Order: sequence, then C-alpha cells, then structure tokens
Amino acid sequence: MKIKDKVLPGKLLLLLAVILILGGLLFSGCAVRSTPVGWSGVAVTDDALFVASLEGELVGLNKSDGNPLSSWMAGPLGTSKETVAVYGTPAVDGDLVYVGGYDGRIYTVSSTSGYRERVYPYDGNLEPIVGGLAVSGGRVYFGCNDGKVYALSADELRKEWEFQTGDKVWSTPVVSGETVYVSSFDKKVYALNAADGTEKWHFEAGGAIVSAPLVYNDTVYFGSFDRHIYAVDAADGSLRWRSEVEADKWFWAQPVAYDNVIYAPNLDGKVYMLDAENGYEVIGPVELDSPISSSPVVVGDKVIIASQEGRVFSLDTNSNRVGTSIFTVSNDDEVIRAPLCASEGVIYIHAQTSKHDTLYAVDAETGREVWVPVSLS
Repeated sequence: MKIKDKVLPGKLLLLLAVILILGGLLFSGCAVRSTPVGWSGVAVTDDALFVASLEGELVGLNKSDGNPLSSWMAGPLGTSKETVAVYGTPAVDGDLVYVGGYDGRIYTVSSTSGYRERVYPYDGNLEPIVGGLAVSGGRVYFGCNDGKVYALSADELRKEWEFQTGDKVWSTPVVSGETVYVSSFDKKVYALNAADGTEKWHFEAGGAIVSAPLVYNDTVYFGSFDRHIYAVDAADGSLRWRSEVEADKWFWAQPVAYDNVIYAPNLDGKVYMLDAENGYEVIGPVELDSPISSSPVVVGDKVIIASQEGRVFSLDTNSNRVGTSIFTVSNDDEVIRAPLCASEGVIYIHAQTSKHDTLYAVDAETGREVWVPVSLS
C-alpha cells in the first residue's frame, strides 16, 4: 500500500524526517553510528569565525585567512568520552560564543581564549537541541526536543522562562523587536513576548514546521511540510496568504527575501520565488541538481544557494535565473546541509562526510576560494 506523506501520523512523519532528510541522526550511509552527526552553521564576527566540528569541538578561526585564532585553546564541548553533535548555528554576543548541543545542553565559550565558561543545565541534560540559538536583549533563546522554548539570562545561563508547544522544536528562534518567533512540529508558528515568554499569538499551518521563520516587512514567512509557503501578519498572526503553488517535497531551509520577493528552497531541488505581497509566483521555480536543506544567503543582489550534493549557485535577482554553479566542494563525497553564512562578500560553507568536515571561504562574485579550505576534523 502506498502511504502519502501528507497524511502520515506525526511520530511517523518525524521518523521519516530524521531518516530521509537529515540522513539519519544515528545513521550515515550504510554504517550505523553510535552518536549523531551534526552540521553546525558558521557564526561570524568582525574578525573571527566560529563553527562546531564533527568531533564536537568549537573551532575558532581568523576571518581573514582561516588560520586558528592565536589565543584559542578550545577542546571538545563534552567530556573526553562524549562527542557532542551540533546541528544549529552558534551565536556570538560580546566575549561569549553560545552553542546548543544534541546532548541537551547549552555551552558558553570565551571568544578570545576558547575556554568553556558555563553550561546549562549544570546538572543533567535537557532533551536534544537541534536548532540554533538567538541572543538578544541579554537573553539566549532556543527550542528543544521536549517541545519547549527556553529563555536564559545571557550572562549566567539562568532560566528566565519556558514555553511549551505541542511537539518538538527544531527551528532557530527569530527575535524581532520585543517578540520571539518560533516554529514547531505541532504545525504552528508562535509569537512570544521576549521578556516573559507569554504567547501573543499562534498560527497553525497544514503540516509540521522545522525551518526558522523569516520576518520581513512586518510579515512572518515560513515553509511547511504541507509543501506550501505561508505569510502571516507579524503583529497578530492573521493569514495574509498561503502559496497556491505546491512544492513536490518539504520545505526545510529558511527562506530569504530580496526586493519584495521571497526565495524559498525546497527538498525537491527547486527554489520557489513568490511575490512577498500576494504569494503568487513571480516566475517558475529554478531547478538545481539535488535537494536543498541548507539555508541560502543574500549577497548584494544575488541569492546564494547550496545543493546537498556540494554545489553552490548564484541566483541573479534581476532575472531570477541561475547559471552554472559558481563553486563545487573539493571532495566528491562531501555534502552541504549546514546553512550558508556570508560576510563582506565572502560565503562560508561547512561541508562534510560521515568522517570529516571542511570549511570553505568563497568569493560570492567569482566563486574563487579566498583561502585554503580548513579541515575541521
């Protein structure tokens, strides 16, 4: 009997998401792994980059040349017997780098020395943390597999509040003004008061939501496992539109916006381009060569997109077309699942196999590498 994924029960849908999209938190290729394999995004400051490796170590690099920070003395986030997988992007605020681990703990590391400062919770663990962190207004916000959204004090990692959703939270919270927007596997996007976690509103879509919402022009945009893109009012959560176009597979990556167009990559290997005001397609989707789970970035008037098979494309927003790929990873077995990061015209790409991972720095205009690729593990 053929089962349609649009009507799968929530738990089975989650299992398939883990196996088919993530490549397996416990499986990679045909070999069974005893621990999950993460794919951290890259956090960037004025002069440094921070990314978690496959070996569970937070790596600090000079932004200019990719060399290790001179004073950096970091070791593994966990214990010597434990590898901490990191799926989300670290967050940097002042002298601290904040990292959420699949072991259910939040770590802070000094951005200058690399020494681990604090951990939450101090005793025990939460359930796995899959999404990235957001730091704003003296608080650290994150979602968890227990279905809760947490806010900690940024200095002491003391819990200030928690909010319970109806299912797992894998997305990275987005803070805009005094509101935290976060999505859940319960098919809902929530708007929470940043100060105390009280709910302002929620909107229910037709499927689970794993990607971070995009807040643009007083509107919250997000893709759902029901294969549609939604736009809701940022102030009250009322529906502005649901895309008429239906993708072939699930929306996993966070969309981006440029010049009133929403660019939404999909696991079907296409990028859907929708008018931000009404949700109509401005042009037919661009088709790449493999699924897209990495969130794109906007550099100038270009949208930079990475396909899972390791190719990076530049989409011209004037024509909404892509040419040949501007960059391909060095190793044929490397894939790109981590979100892209861009700063001052350079794209940072975290690619990996089941055994090693590499950080690339690529000029967004030319596709040339600006420094030698760095092996992270």
